Amino acid sequence: MVPVIETVEIIMKFHFDCVFYYVTDLKRAVTFYSDILSLKLTSQDVVARFDIDGVLFELVPTADKIKLQGGGNARLCLKVDNIHQALDELQKKGIHTSQVQDVDNGMLASFKDPDGNEIYLWQYR
Repeated sequence: MVPVIETVEIIMKFHFDCVFYYVTDLKRAVTFYSDILSLKLTSQDVVARFDIDGVLFELVPTADKIKLQGGGNARLCLKVDNIHQALDELQKKGIHTSQVQDVDNGMLASFKDPDGNEIYLWQYR
């Protein structure tokens, strides 16, 4: 007699929630993202929420310096029509930016928010 093995299938369904960065000073970070980057602040309580083309981006306050080190490789990347113009505007607002890097299918540059979170600008060819 062959033993019958029952299998139980557990289906886990994931849903996208948000992309977030840790910050030390929520008020300062909100000012940076809304005033410098012109992102739309949609709500704020213990975290600040921005809508970037239908994607929820949150700023989460923390005092934990380890969380601010950003050990992962994920970055916020914002698409622009003219990367040189965008960098010029950021520099006029006092933001230090990288040089433009030419890559196979576009151009890339970066800068940091007040907590050192890296943000990229991307222009498709």
